[in-house]
Amino acid sequence: MKKTFIERKFTLTPTLTSSIEKKLERLDKFFSPDTEMVATLSTEGNREKIELTIFENGLFYRSEESDEKLLCALDRAIDIIERQLRKNKTKLQRRIKKDIPSFTAFDDIDYEEEEIVISKIKHFPIKPMSAEEAVLQMNMLGHEFFVFRDMETDATCVVYKRHGNTYGMIVPSEE
Repeated sequence: MKKTFIERKFTLTPTLTSSIEKKLERLDKFFSPDTEMVATLSTEGNREKIELTIFENGLFYRSEESDEKLLCALDRAIDIIERQLRKNKTKLQRRIKKDIPSFTAFDDIDYEEEEIVISKIKHFPIKPMSAEEAVLQMNMLGHEFFVFRDMETDATCVVYKRHGNTYGMIVPSEE
């Protein structure tokens, strides 16, 4: 796996780098060598936080954990990625439509596949507005996200609540 480390209010020592890389070797059995992984390391107060984002075959795997010790948070973040892979093994194989050797580690375990059920469909007009107006509308409705048309770009976007009373925005891009 190709690993990239991003430091935010954090200093990565060579000793810590080698410890992190050794722990991340647990994921090598699931991903090909050309898979890209970004680990963002940061400090929030007295807690250390790690965000793992893995890109493979157009799919994203992501986990975020914090702890007083970074390596404890890293162990939990790796466990989350492994759970995502185990839970969605069959769906991922069907989507990619080829035998993925990376999933052979779970071949001896039989997992029940959850059926995806859409229980409600809503139709509503998407009106042009600014991101600030969309956040205000989302908060007034008491929702966790809100879909709107950006009045500047005319793109359909989504604003959503993040941890720590902040907001995020998803903007479509052409690739």
